[in-house]
Amino acid sequence: MPRTSRPKSKTQPIAPGVPSSAAVPVEEPTQRREPLPPKRDQAAPRPSTATGTPVDVPIDAMAQQGAFLTTAQGARLTDTDHSLKAGPRGPVLLQDHHLREKITHFDHERIPERVVHARGAAAHGVFAANGAAERICCASLFEKGKETPVFVRFSTVLGSRGSADTVRDTRGFATKFYTDEGVFDLVGNNIPVFFIQDGIKFPDIIHAAKPHPDREIPQAQSAHDTFWDFVTLHTEATAHTLWNMSDRGLPRSYRMMEGFGVHTFRLVNARGKTVLVKFHWKPRLGVHSLLWEEAQIAAGVDPDMHRRDLADAIESGAFPQWDLGVQVFPDTEEQTFEGIDLLDPTKLVPEELAPVQVIGTMTLNANPTNYFEQTEQVAFHPGHLVRGIDHTDDPLLQGRLFSYLDTQISRLGGPNFAQLPINRPHVGVNDMFRDGMHQTAGHAGVAPYRPNSLDGGCPFLAGNKDAALIEYPEAVAGRKVREAPKSFDDHFSSARIFYASLTPVEQAHVAKAYTFELGKCYEKAIKQRAVTVLRQIDEQLAQTVATGLGLPLPGKPSKNVQVLASPALSQVGNRWPCDGRIIGIVADDKTDLADLAATVATVAEQSMTPLVIAPHGGELGNGAQQVVVSRTLDTARSIEFDALLVAATVGDLRLTTLVQEAHRHLKGIAYTPDGADAVRAAGITDNSAGVEGADTIATAFDGIAALLPEHRVWARAAEYAH
Repeated sequence: MPRTSRPKSKTQPIAPGVPSSAAVPVEEPTQRREPLPPKRDQAAPRPSTATGTPVDVPIDAMAQQGAFLTTAQGARLTDTDHSLKAGPRGPVLLQDHHLREKITHFDHERIPERVVHARGAAAHGVFAANGAAERICCASLFEKGKETPVFVRFSTVLGSRGSADTVRDTRGFATKFYTDEGVFDLVGNNIPVFFIQDGIKFPDIIHAAKPHPDREIPQAQSAHDTFWDFVTLHTEATAHTLWNMSDRGLPRSYRMMEGFGVHTFRLVNARGKTVLVKFHWKPRLGVHSLLWEEAQIAAGVDPDMHRRDLADAIESGAFPQWDLGVQVFPDTEEQTFEGIDLLDPTKLVPEELAPVQVIGTMTLNANPTNYFEQTEQVAFHPGHLVRGIDHTDDPLLQGRLFSYLDTQISRLGGPNFAQLPINRPHVGVNDMFRDGMHQTAGHAGVAPYRPNSLDGGCPFLAGNKDAALIEYPEAVAGRKVREAPKSFDDHFSSARIFYASLTPVEQAHVAKAYTFELGKCYEKAIKQRAVTVLRQIDEQLAQTVATGLGLPLPGKPSKNVQVLASPALSQVGNRWPCDGRIIGIVADDKTDLADLAATVATVAEQSMTPLVIAPHGGELGNGAQQVVVSRTLDTARSIEFDALLVAATVGDLRLTTLVQEAHRHLKGIAYTPDGADAVRAAGITDNSAGVEGADTIATAFDGIAALLPEHRVWARAAEYAH
């Protein structure tokens, strides 16, 4: 099991983000050498053949080799800066194979991006089972003590690859388990409910949510007419839309984001008994979000915020962790639980009715060595199952089973995408599939069919004792109809439960989100329809949004439906570990460097990342007390830090802006006597919640460290209520 927190170091910690595994000289290197190895935080797919057989070579044996630049065929080159020409002024000669090969490959570097979930970030890791699932599932990855390699990709849904990380959107949470029985893909989201109940509507919701087709505007956001037109006409989308308008639509970090399998799955144990389950990923650091202003700032100054945060945390040794849990339900003929239809993907089951039982823990401990090779080419599919895990008749899930395979064939050039290194199973493959684009498997024999005698009968069918894939023999009967069951008609109960479970500050954020999003719409009719839908959730929410839009509250109040609040759905009120939190320390050339250096070391020892902010780059001081500057006042914004410590005497408008932002964003703020003037210049009063003075940098850090487990100083929100 890899370590799960940063090891203590006697040397001064280095801020993550160093791009190379070796020191970078000022002059161009001329001494020949082999390619540099990956950085210590990086990993690549396990070396194996195209059919899953492990290859006993180092991981870097699969990477580029040799000290010399070559053609794709291995011929060494003497020049790559000049085309072959008839004389220095040309013309260029068509016979220049290197030119044609280099340009042709460049012209084909891009593959079609995903229609949805195009922008993503990923990491390698390991899943360790605790054995709690053995009684309900016979899959080997759930055996107690079993460790299974994983690759996880996080993503936004609506935007292109070039969009921003911090837009208000659903996030994908897809996990590939390389089990010893084949690949299992758990392809989920950070929201437990979905927009639609049937897969046939998926093109419609995505067409509505994507930019308007005439102008390709707006990119990566739902604040426009076509989206709200669809979701207010298809009110089954209400619960998912409400989650998106809540703080859940703006994760603080992928490390602080819940994941859900969304659908109900069937598990089969060793005796053939079945249960229905919903999968949950619970982050060890808690579920936290950005404030709306932070998300807006980040989209401009750091649109890669989430992918940078994930990579930096892993590089720093603050490995993200999630507990995998299941809600377990009886596998009855009705497939309902407490009146909730388990086949309806727009419904959630409160954890108070069905507790989440933890069955293992996932740790992400290595970054990819190459984004395209791994993050972009990884191919997930909800049909990738192993024995003991089966689908249900959820009509959205059934549609995904077709769509994902078709998508991978389109994006990755043919049916052999499973042979790409990141997609290869960690178990032998003998599928009898032949040919096709990019076929790299070395097929043996002359009989790719069954039964055969020419190849000695191979491959053979497995019995259950050989860990065969189990497809549960569920009875299926019924008339062919294009209908939904009556239980799918309830479009508002899950939304009411979610909204009633939020704290007042979270509910206020929901109202502001609806007001902003609908305020971006042009059509008054769509706004009125949306407010009418909100009356089905909460009367005060509808009134607040209507007032913000300048609309009368249409229609009659909905019935006052009492719901059971679910505290597990709120992000406020708990305390969480501080591993991986980022502490900004503002210093200058007059700061006590001994105190600064000692505090930087203390922050790192507590598995947090200290980033020193100064008026200039480089270093503060010299000799043994020299402290490296990680950010300047030109490059630092509050969005990056979980807390701010001010120990600089400098009077600077940039520092004033930084402190004001941190205060407005409810971050813990501490200051030394040297930093007192900067705090006062920001207009912050002495009695403001979560703002503390201290005699030294070390004691100032102790003050803000006590605030970090709650993520923000929520008591300060009242100072900005309006």
